[in-house]
Amino acid sequence: MPTTETPIQFRDFPGHAISPVGRIGLDTPRGLRRTRRDPLRVGLLIPLCGPAGLWGPSCQCSAELAAAEINRDGGILGREVELVLADAGGDPADVAREVGDLVDDGEIDAVVGMHISAVRLALVKALRARIPYVYTPLYEGGERRLGVFATGETPDQQLRPAIAWLGERKRARRWYLIGNDYVWPRVSHRAAKKFIAAAGGIVVGESYVPYGSENHASELEAIRAAKPDAVLISLVGGDAVTFNRSFAKAGLAKTMLRLSCAIEENTLMGIGADNTENLFSSSGYFANLNTPENEAFFDRYQGTFGTRAPVPNALGESCYEGMRFYRQLARQAGATTVSAMAEASKAVTWRGARGEITARNHRVAMRIYLAQADGIDFRVIRQF
Repeated sequence: MPTTETPIQFRDFPGHAISPVGRIGLDTPRGLRRTRRDPLRVGLLIPLCGPAGLWGPSCQCSAELAAAEINRDGGILGREVELVLADAGGDPADVAREVGDLVDDGEIDAVVGMHISAVRLALVKALRARIPYVYTPLYEGGERRLGVFATGETPDQQLRPAIAWLGERKRARRWYLIGNDYVWPRVSHRAAKKFIAAAGGIVVGESYVPYGSENHASELEAIRAAKPDAVLISLVGGDAVTFNRSFAKAGLAKTMLRLSCAIEENTLMGIGADNTENLFSSSGYFANLNTPENEAFFDRYQGTFGTRAPVPNALGESCYEGMRFYRQLARQAGATTVSAMAEASKAVTWRGARGEITARNHRVAMRIYLAQADGIDFRVIRQF
């Protein structure tokens, strides 16, 4: 899948310095194999450029917080954890090649990744089940390959109840679907069509745009002509920002609902308070969840990185949770090999900011929340 890289300007904030893009913390001479007494190196694969780059800082902070907590608790099987940062915002083939080189050289022992599914598909081929790979964000579902452990939400969890609720409470019957042109939006929209039909609705239009698109005039015109009650938006990061700004400026927000599974707090701030009318998001996590687990996580997060740190959100928190999932899986397996961890993954329970989460046979059970945008914040209105 071709991508357009749009550089993101990162700024340090009090209490934390953004690590440089690329390989960090690699003190072992290149090509020299390490031993089991050496630190356990986890490749943190997150987007630091391109449309998904706005998620990168919160992902990095969340993973660093988890690593610090794990190390204070004795590490993983007695080994200290080191994070090795790699940028997942570029072309999927290039990203996979870079990470494959790290594995070939023995420089990482596992991958925890929050990035688009196109990168995941390329990375699976490069890794060849040689090291464990924890994939943390919401995705299209169905990942069953050896060595890959997906912990995020799926369309059945996010879209089925949200579409039914909007149909019942907001009379959303006519739906238009728009997304980036790759696997997550297309597979998710196939599922959405079934959920829309089950709720008594119809799909009146569908559009897919290249990753990194900035001009949505033709799609907005098609939406205006189709006259939907609601628009399902499966656009990534910066693409969701530009589309939703244009959507509101075109005057469509007053008469059409918007639903997304990937618009979180940072994206919402990019869209802007004036452009979020009738915007809904379905997710397993929101920063303002009023639960003891989330309040404790938020306190630790701000205590570590300060009040000006990137806002915690579903995609950033997924990296925190992915690190804790990896630690728990290794504990149950008693080893960090793919075969041992695959066996242990048949039933595993871990804790994160969302509370206790359980996965059985590749199925992750979790609460899902439907929230409505209120300016640049979300207000949770329903739990499924």
